[in-house]
Amino acid sequence: MDLELSGKTALVLASSSGLGKAIAHELAKEGANVMLTSRTKETLEQAKSEIEKDAKGRVAYFIADLTDARSIKELAAATREAFGTISILVNNTGGPPGGSFETFTDADWHKAFDLTLMSYIRTINEVLPDLKETQGRILNNASSSIKQPIDGLILSNVFRMGILGLSKSLSQELAGDGILVNTIGAGRIETDRLKELDSQRAKRQGKTTSEVTGSIEAGIPLGRYGQPAELAKMATFLVSGANTYVTGQQLLVDGGMTKAY
Repeated sequence: MDLELSGKTALVLASSSGLGKAIAHELAKEGANVMLTSRTKETLEQAKSEIEKDAKGRVAYFIADLTDARSIKELAAATREAFGTISILVNNTGGPPGGSFETFTDADWHKAFDLTLMSYIRTINEVLPDLKETQGRILNNASSSIKQPIDGLILSNVFRMGILGLSKSLSQELAGDGILVNTIGAGRIETDRLKELDSQRAKRQGKTTSEVTGSIEAGIPLGRYGQPAELAKMATFLVSGANTYVTGQQLLVDGGMTKAY
């Protein structure tokens, strides 16, 4: 299948590691020119070097703070300067910290809001003129919590639902411009963040991390955690030219774990 990605400009947020990096890698392999971004130069340089080994498209990076509106504006401008008009936006951020409702202050809620939801809104606003010109694609990365809340992750549960509402609304508003907007939700995908969450759970339960992981895997129909590349392949299809009629949808990549419809 020709994904029609060769030469397209893709901006992938929080892409120096984890799911963002995996999506950027897959897009570059398919010929897209990809702009990476995070707050740390060293991890960006390493990610760029690794992705370029397989890339058919070009790869660049820009250091940005996704909680800062001016930084996002500069990121969009740098992407255009490097590769031209933007056709693909993959919104992604690291998740907010875990904890229960009573553990968080107003400041914690505001910080999670800026990181997890406002970063998406601001970036879409900055690149929307490009996407209208190119009849582009927006993919908002969320979590399986858009279908089934995850214990101990109340900040994520709340703002991921905001992402879902944003995606669904924009899919209606922007359809006339030929822009497709979808949400992808990761289940237990083996990233550094997931390993840290499992480690924290193990400490709370007085177990080893491997015991916690094994118990969770037993509840996944496919019997294992997913790999970032597995989610990245689905993400790449959704933002590609091969997708011409899927919009306003939320797709989970979770090995069948989520029981909600």
